Amino acid sequence: MTSEEILKNAEAWLADFFDTDTRNKVQELINNDPEELKERFYKNLEFGTGGMRGTMGVGTNRINKYTLGKNTQGLSNYIKKSFPDKKHKVVIAYDCRHNSDTLAKIVANVFSANGIKVFLFSGLRPTPELSFAVKHLECQCGIVLTASHNPPEYNGYKVYWQDGGQIVPPQDHEIINEIESLSFEDINFKAIENNIQYIDKDVDEAFINASVENGSFNAQEKDNFSIVFTALHGTSITVLPEVLKRAGYKNVHLVEEQAVPNGDFPTVKSPNPEEPEALAMALKKAAEVNADMVIGTDPDSDRLGIAVRDNEGKMVLLNGNQTMILMTRFLLDKWKKENRINGNQYIASTIVSTPMMKVLARNYQVEYKEALTGFKWIAKMIKDFPMQEFIGGGEESFGYMVGDFVRDKDAVTSSLLACEIAADAKAKGSSFYNDLLKCYEDFGLYREKLISLTKQGISGANEIKQMMVGLRENPIKEIGGSKVQFLEDYQSSMRTNLLTGDKDTLAIPSSNVLIYYTEDGTKIAARPSGTEPKIKFYFSVQGTLDHAKNYDKEIAKLDEKIDRIIKELALN
Repeated sequence: MTSEEILKNAEAWLADFFDTDTRNKVQELINNDPEELKERFYKNLEFGTGGMRGTMGVGTNRINKYTLGKNTQGLSNYIKKSFPDKKHKVVIAYDCRHNSDTLAKIVANVFSANGIKVFLFSGLRPTPELSFAVKHLECQCGIVLTASHNPPEYNGYKVYWQDGGQIVPPQDHEIINEIESLSFEDINFKAIENNIQYIDKDVDEAFINASVENGSFNAQEKDNFSIVFTALHGTSITVLPEVLKRAGYKNVHLVEEQAVPNGDFPTVKSPNPEEPEALAMALKKAAEVNADMVIGTDPDSDRLGIAVRDNEGKMVLLNGNQTMILMTRFLLDKWKKENRINGNQYIASTIVSTPMMKVLARNYQVEYKEALTGFKWIAKMIKDFPMQEFIGGGEESFGYMVGDFVRDKDAVTSSLLACEIAADAKAKGSSFYNDLLKCYEDFGLYREKLISLTKQGISGANEIKQMMVGLRENPIKEIGGSKVQFLEDYQSSMRTNLLTGDKDTLAIPSSNVLIYYTEDGTKIAARPSGTEPKIKFYFSVQGTLDHAKNYDKEIAKLDEKIDRIIKELALN
């Protein structure tokens, strides 16, 4: 976009339709800060992997009442076209971020102004409860105002459809086209308050009961199991302590300093349980009370981080792949013991997650389904295959879903499941940690690592684009001393055998992802983030574990191999 076009976009925001404060801020940018003006107006904020996220502020490339209002006006039009003969209903939730409550009310106002019945949570609630509420209240659509684990200056807008899952093609493109056909002046902000109904305890009760029903497996000796829980200033504090209590856990210790919702996230650099630093206060508390497990959830409570004690009694943080593997094996064991596996079941994960999920499926004789990054694709599987039973599934980015009563990653029910696994193991003289090592003994030792390179702004976006172009046009031939056998390009939907030249079509929707597979089982994926200015590289290597006592030695070998590959690819 040229400088003239950017200026024209900005000047359109000086019209009387926009409020005085917005007009003043835009004029100040025009007068004094051309670079910032460019960043804010060079494009429209786009829907990505997890909805729309961005920094808050004025401009078409920012989260504000007008960009979200336009989204909502377009969505209102789309709902009416899609369901012409039904009473139109939506449900809206929001997290702890600055302006989330205000933006949620603005979104509710626009829906209501368009004659749509709105169920609006009276206070902040977890994202999985919103997903649950869509089906529970028989709505056509759900919205949650959240930026998940992004920094404090961010906010976001996730759209859910009537099945409780996030929108996917072709609906997402149809909705985007509807939005883009509008001008900002088409937004109807004039609320019809009678169309807005505030909700809270009744839906909470239904969600809590469903979480306990789906995540509890009658683990023994819960009185002897101690948990430290941190909400990281987010939404899980509204329901998770009650879920654990009803499931029979009495020794739950809150990290009080992080129990109060706060959009500044004052005690952490990042409210992301993927980051070890985020759980530092919880680990300190665990040492004080001699806890068996630490649980931490992100601000909208869809991601779960845990720490457990190793065989020396030291608290160790587990990654998303590790918790996913043990949770899935536990569920598969339960289904197998109950004679419920008959060939009609499946588990699911994503293309950048551990290959070990496929090994689990094969050993338990269930189908393994693989999707693009993002739980919306796993939710789509459930919708697309209603005659099959979904047992559980997850992704490397600390997300898991137990059954299909929620159609998004669910840190509430998954936290309970993690406690059930650990309490059950302790009652049998084992531990969560030892049960994980047993998985590695039985199915092979896998090690994963993620590297994220942040590239801000227009220049950063161009740099990420060129990195992907280079990886496509000049494929890597050898990684870690092993020849690259396959290259999967999800943008062209093509899998190429680089050793023979043979090509096959990938039966997964198009996406800007590249995955390399070597002859020795090493897997490397490159993917620009759909929600942050980052390019992500996912590494997976594999070996064997003959005995749990050799775990540290064998895992060190795999870590060293990953580090060599990262250095080889000049990503450090």
